[in-house]
Amino acid sequence: MRKEIIDLLKENNDEETAILKKSSAIERARYTTGEDFIINSESFLEKGTLIDIRKHPRYAAFPEHRHNYIEMLYVVSGSLTTVVDRGESLTLSAGDLLLLNQSAVHEIFPCKKNDLAVNFLILPEFFSRSSFLTGSDNFLREFLINTVSNQSSPYNFLLFHTADTLPLENLLENLLWNLLIKKRGINLLTQSTMDLLFMNLTLFSTDILHREEDPRRDLLLHCMNYVNQNYQSGSLEDLSKETGYTPYYLSRLLKHYTGKNFTQILQQRRLEQAVFYLENTTLPTDKILPKIGYENSSYFYRIFREKYQCSPREYRREHSFLS
Repeated sequence: MRKEIIDLLKENNDEETAILKKSSAIERARYTTGEDFIINSESFLEKGTLIDIRKHPRYAAFPEHRHNYIEMLYVVSGSLTTVVDRGESLTLSAGDLLLLNQSAVHEIFPCKKNDLAVNFLILPEFFSRSSFLTGSDNFLREFLINTVSNQSSPYNFLLFHTADTLPLENLLENLLWNLLIKKRGINLLTQSTMDLLFMNLTLFSTDILHREEDPRRDLLLHCMNYVNQNYQSGSLEDLSKETGYTPYYLSRLLKHYTGKNFTQILQQRRLEQAVFYLENTTLPTDKILPKIGYENSSYFYRIFREKYQCSPREYRREHSFLS
């Protein structure tokens, strides 16, 4: 991390100065006016801004709270200890990145002078406009889809160990610099850099993603991967045989955590693949149908229009990269 960024973060801000002078705790009024400790994005984000940054205040414990936005807590130097969803404490070191959805409840132990961390505040609307969510299934994508759509999820946070992964270090440094200097007109560059960051997190997630063991979560991921790989001819019965769980149990699991049943998830995956072919190939629609598992063209055209408010031909004309 560049020395200029470290030096900026080491300086005590108004909140830290007040804590040191009064030996006081975190002042709740800075963060919320409600009875519950839910940090409000409107307290910190200017209107029209989807992403911003705040330095985590040192020297005092931050009490249990949650946010009405997506938080990305990044440790720049030193360490930070937090407890998420009243579980075991997590000690984050420099380079660790903790992604929390709006349902996550966490508290943070006091930090010392050289323990520097920043909070990225990200509105869900940022991901709604991002092409990242239309990519292939992976843990991070499913986490964000559930977050944006306010669906129940088997996990409320993801922890990434990004230290020594050069592309991620460079992107995080760029984000910090852009958001700290607050140069006029920086919003578009910041959003593009954040898009690249999440793409790279997906690319390197096998090596840097830390997950607590949870059989239900692992089964859910297995189900999603099954649909991703078998969308042409997959069935709930075959998935049941593969996993050893009854179709009824799998249906309840999927409905609880995604809000959709197996058929709806399969249909969504097939439509995503249809869109891929429309955007990236010149295949006519009747040649695409068997590739995504549909034989009834009338049914396909109906559900496609319901999903995208246009016909496949209109979609291709508007979105094809080959036109």
